[in-house]
Amino acid sequence: MGLELSPTSPAGKWLGFVTAVWVQAISGNNYTFSNYSDALKSLMALTQLQLNNLSVAKDVGKAFGLLAGLASDRLPTPFLLLIGSLEGFVGYGVQWLVVSQKIKPLPYWQMCIFLCMGGNSTTWMNTAVLVTCIRNFRKNRGPVSGILKGYVGLSTAIFTDLCTALSSSDPSTFFLMLTIVPFLICLTAILFLREIPHSFIAGEDKEEARYFRIINVVAVVVAVYLLLFDVTGAHNRLISQSFAIILLILLASPISIPLYIATQNWIRSNSESNSDLEGVVTEPLLGMPEKEKTATEAAVAVERRAPVIGEDHTIIEVLRTVDFWVLFVSFLCGVGTGLAVMNNMGQMGLALGYVDVSIFVSLTSIFGFFGRIISGSVSEYFIKKAGTPRPLWNAASQILMAVGYVLMAMALPGSLYIGSIIVGICYGVRLAVSVPTASELFGLKYYGLIYNILILNLPLGSFLFSGLLAGFLYDAEATTTAGGGNTCIGAHCYRLVFVVMAIACIVGFGLDVLLAFRTKSIYAKIYASKKSKKSMAVSRVH
Repeated sequence: MGLELSPTSPAGKWLGFVTAVWVQAISGNNYTFSNYSDALKSLMALTQLQLNNLSVAKDVGKAFGLLAGLASDRLPTPFLLLIGSLEGFVGYGVQWLVVSQKIKPLPYWQMCIFLCMGGNSTTWMNTAVLVTCIRNFRKNRGPVSGILKGYVGLSTAIFTDLCTALSSSDPSTFFLMLTIVPFLICLTAILFLREIPHSFIAGEDKEEARYFRIINVVAVVVAVYLLLFDVTGAHNRLISQSFAIILLILLASPISIPLYIATQNWIRSNSESNSDLEGVVTEPLLGMPEKEKTATEAAVAVERRAPVIGEDHTIIEVLRTVDFWVLFVSFLCGVGTGLAVMNNMGQMGLALGYVDVSIFVSLTSIFGFFGRIISGSVSEYFIKKAGTPRPLWNAASQILMAVGYVLMAMALPGSLYIGSIIVGICYGVRLAVSVPTASELFGLKYYGLIYNILILNLPLGSFLFSGLLAGFLYDAEATTTAGGGNTCIGAHCYRLVFVVMAIACIVGFGLDVLLAFRTKSIYAKIYASKKSKKSMAVSRVH
């Protein structure tokens, strides 16, 4: 008997999660606009408002994520990944042809369509990955969300630094990577990522938590490695190529977990070849003392009887609740303003006299990762230990983000570095915490659609804060250039933009505090449920 790595096996489930991590590590292309925005602006002779509207078109693709949400309840995961990979291949492929000047610049409206396709491709990838993995690992929703969303945050830095290492940040090469790499990774995930029927195995959540900690450690190593590459300045060709090879090895290393599980199961099956193992519930009970068997079986029985909070909510019921709309608007305040910074980071840096803005793009990405991965695990820990409502972490991120915008408005020396770090962290917290919060409040039955309704905040926030606010205020301060575009130099270019976004974050802070109070009883029930199961198992043993 060989190693069991089928998608329905324990090792296969983890192999699916690892491929999901890889998909997320390359699906943050929506946040890379600043890396090529200046090339588009020059090539197409755009004003800042026109350029920002291109970024809005990219984010409008998220609005069509509702299709992915509806499809997630009807189509298997591989089909969702296939749609996303093909759409991204076409959307970014056409943009590559334009930027590399292999074809003439397309009319503005056509470019909007292809940017929209590129943005929409990620909704299919993210929906397939998040919905499948949260359902497969429902006892550890916080770590799942933190890890997957964390790698989305890192993906900008991964693409940026690999391109810098291999081709000196050439925009056309960057587009070529956005075209090919996600397509190939998604084809790999199609083979292994499946939704597995939920089973009740005693102690499974603790074993999962141990593997998640390992993946967290690997992810932190990747983030620190990227950060070191960024802050050490220019590198020669040999160092850059060595960096790229080591980075790829680090990204591939989590595959050791499913291989380890498969090897352990293979050894166990050979040593117990004469045993008749029946059922996922009885399998872990073999070899246990009789008293411990009884306690574990009782804990399993309690878990079977316990209702899953929010599971009975229909979409109509969700949309009628005050809690959903409080979460929706507070989410808009956080991700909308964060997107405005990411989409305009290129022009923000140039306005303050920075020639190379890639460092700010990478800082936002890397610290966005830390915000996502830490908040996912920390919020899960405090729910299990004290029943702390998850929205409180969103509230903390909102007020910190407001402080970051105030610092950026002051335009002190180094404030753009500090602001990029703060905005990255808080944007990451906002995404990683809101995802499991929605599943806890409204259930997993229609989670794909609920998630994509929340994600409507990305195009809406991009339109309000990037397309309208930042675009209009920048153009009001800018001067026209000879080519038909415009430019603005100085701290005044974005000062009012930062002030307005700081006010929006304060509003979001108030909404998150309100939601924390409104959902306090729900998290108290989650805490009591987890505590009762644990205490019952312990009392039975003794």
